[in-house]
Amino acid sequence: MAEMMEQIEESLKIPRRGSIVKGSIIQVNADVIIVNIGYKSDGVIPRNEVSADTNFDLQENFKEGDELDVFIVSHDNGEGNILLSLRKVNVDKDWEELEAIHEKDEPILVKVTDTVNGGIIAFYKEIRGFVPASQLSDRFVKNLKPYLGQELKVKVIEINKQKRRAVFSHKEFALLEKQAAKEAFWKNIEVGQVVKGEVKRITNFGAFVDIGGMDGLVHVTEMSWGRIKPASEFVRVGQMVDVKIIDANKEENKISLSIKQLTPEPWETFTEKYEVNGIYNGKVVNLTDFGAFVELEPGIEGLVHVSHIAKEHVEKPSDVLKVNQNVEVRILEYVSDEKKVKLSMKAVHEPVVQEAAEVEAE
Repeated sequence: MAEMMEQIEESLKIPRRGSIVKGSIIQVNADVIIVNIGYKSDGVIPRNEVSADTNFDLQENFKEGDELDVFIVSHDNGEGNILLSLRKVNVDKDWEELEAIHEKDEPILVKVTDTVNGGIIAFYKEIRGFVPASQLSDRFVKNLKPYLGQELKVKVIEINKQKRRAVFSHKEFALLEKQAAKEAFWKNIEVGQVVKGEVKRITNFGAFVDIGGMDGLVHVTEMSWGRIKPASEFVRVGQMVDVKIIDANKEENKISLSIKQLTPEPWETFTEKYEVNGIYNGKVVNLTDFGAFVELEPGIEGLVHVSHIAKEHVEKPSDVLKVNQNVEVRILEYVSDEKKVKLSMKAVHEPVVQEAAEVEAE
């Protein structure tokens, strides 16, 4: 009887907040663990007091009958149960472990859970650490969102257990990954390959395209068969494009790419599309004192001499035409191997002359 009374009295003692006691799991739900700690009320451990990982599966990792050391957070969780924590039991052990790892300069794996100004939040077990954006790569990382949910290999570069502060760096491992990717890239690359890439940067001489860990240059002259224009008129940053590898120099770490070479050179198919005396739509692309250059398609331009602009006398082509104006023209003659086409606007409405000159490349 005395022993029974002693047990009853013991079960009525309220566990001191902040203390660590032993308990036994009596139930595991999706969001909470119910624990018997030898008190008249059961203790509860919510998911967020088990792990910082929001995807942590309680039912997969715990079962009825498991014995645990638990931390007393509060005597009443609002429903008459004692609020418990597993994280607060483990966190001191984790800090001691992390300090030892820091002294040995050993790498660890951390889980990225959030992005903040200037970096990302990553957890080592139950320790919340910070990875500055400058420590993620060898180049500035503007978009941190792709790191969410990733596991990163890092080193501890700063730790303060009292202030609960830990700073990690992934830069060393990012460089190693980059070097490995570069070696694999050069092993598989071949001139003539057509690959997909992302436009990363546009300059006044072309666009740099990431084709799998390496940036290649599409020079403005390789953007289109037509007239040279700023690269920004053909592509935009972030755009996915197909490109052809036209040169690769591993020693200089340079890749030359082309967009225009994905389509045939226009003059190769000229005779399949155009014929002497044929009438076609074109666009005025340049005006000179002696005539107007009209583009039939990108890469194929012909000259309309000032005397062939209109039936009436035209002093200067700019008096009657504007750049980018759409016009109808008739092909008078062409020389394929010299890439020259003679055009006429006034002949569009004239009858066809059977003896019209026609010069074709051999």
